[in-house]
Amino acid sequence: MNKINILTINNLHVSIDNQSIINGLNLSINEGEIHAIMGKNGSGKSTLAKVIAGHPNYKITKGDIILKGENINSLEPDERAHKGIFLGFQYPVEIPGVSNADFLRLGYNSIRKANKKTELDPLSFFDLINKKIQTVNMDSAFLNRNVNEGFSGGEKKKNEILQMSLFKSMISILDEIDSGLDIDALKSISNNINEQKNKCNALMLITHYQRLLDYIVPDYIHIMKRGQIVYTGNSTTAQRIEQHGYDFITS
Repeated sequence: MNKINILTINNLHVSIDNQSIINGLNLSINEGEIHAIMGKNGSGKSTLAKVIAGHPNYKITKGDIILKGENINSLEPDERAHKGIFLGFQYPVEIPGVSNADFLRLGYNSIRKANKKTELDPLSFFDLINKKIQTVNMDSAFLNRNVNEGFSGGEKKKNEILQMSLFKSMISILDEIDSGLDIDALKSISNNINEQKNKCNALMLITHYQRLLDYIVPDYIHIMKRGQIVYTGNSTTAQRIEQHGYDFITS
């Protein structure tokens, strides 16, 4: 049985301030798959995540990003989110004056509205988010606090995973979700991510380290160098990198 394709990137070239960063990148991700993107600093990993999500500072000079058969090159970030792309940030920003509960409800309802579904009133959403927050082992007190304000690194990352759970996106891109986490927080967040994985969605992990991939086992590991994917292997690739470094893979 053929898997349904979620995301295809064809010959993508991207620049910022007239400097080329992505140079002819190709990638295909199907339903039910976990893909990990690895590579040295400056190889273009985080840029790729931002470009897929529609960051306005990056210019696509050539190539296509196809989501479920639709070219999304010209779509705004919110339109891409409505269509099923979620980006979890490496450094989630604080939003003073906006409660986490309001932020989550507005985001959730904007996706429902864009997909012509009934928006939830505050009470109905409160019931939903209280169930969701339990699944990620997060204290309900965080709902009343301002978005990420005063949160620890682990709490900020849990908040990203809470959003991922709530929005139920087709493809979730997690940019170094493991950075700044101790081993207990990493295990907890990895378990939460694994529980949300199913045969109808896909996951793209950007990471430097094997330790995350010990807990979330990818189907494919792609190595980036100079804005291209230069090597694709299975889950054992991370162990080879750990032992021999990237030059062993990309030489």
